[in-house]
Amino acid sequence: MSLQTSYPSVLPRGYVDAHGAVHREGRMRLATARDELEPLRDPTVTGPDDPRLTVLVLARVVEQLGSLEMITTHEIEGLFAIDLAFLQDFYGVINFGNQEEYEQLLRAQAEGPPLLGQSRPVPAQASAMAQSPSPEVAASAAAVSFDGGDSFDAEFGAGALAGAGALASSFAGEFGGSGERTLPRRGAVEEIPRSK
Repeated sequence: MSLQTSYPSVLPRGYVDAHGAVHREGRMRLATARDELEPLRDPTVTGPDDPRLTVLVLARVVEQLGSLEMITTHEIEGLFAIDLAFLQDFYGVINFGNQEEYEQLLRAQAEGPPLLGQSRPVPAQASAMAQSPSPEVAASAAAVSFDGGDSFDAEFGAGALAGAGALASSFAGEFGGSGERTLPRRGAVEEIPRSK
């Protein structure tokens, strides 16, 4: 039995580095308790509602962006707002969602209308990933069930990433069926909720 702990993603716009190169394809790993607790000890964080916590958590769990293999707060802070919002959604789905929600997120991104200034929303590879997941993704989905009734969800679901369940359940309404994408507007300081 194996557990998939790292997931591929494609940013809607991409991180633009100091040389002007755009990095869109990346990987995010599952978060650990330490990933959510350590940022609270950061001296720049003023409290549990500090929006900087989002940046610190994402810098810990994003493993790769394009050719960049060391992701720091500098790269996360340099993301466009839509990319930060996508990574927050992706974090919620891979940590607290199920295989269907993961595929819905990828499919919605692939089928959505092009962003302003882009001819295609994502490369064809992301659409193919959403249509037919890799054997390792399918195997891990069969091996691990996120049915919402396990002890982890009961103990940590409300505190660890409160709102992830609401996010996941809203995918059907926001991304389902018609192929149209209607994303809610996000505030500049919206954050990843974490355990208390």
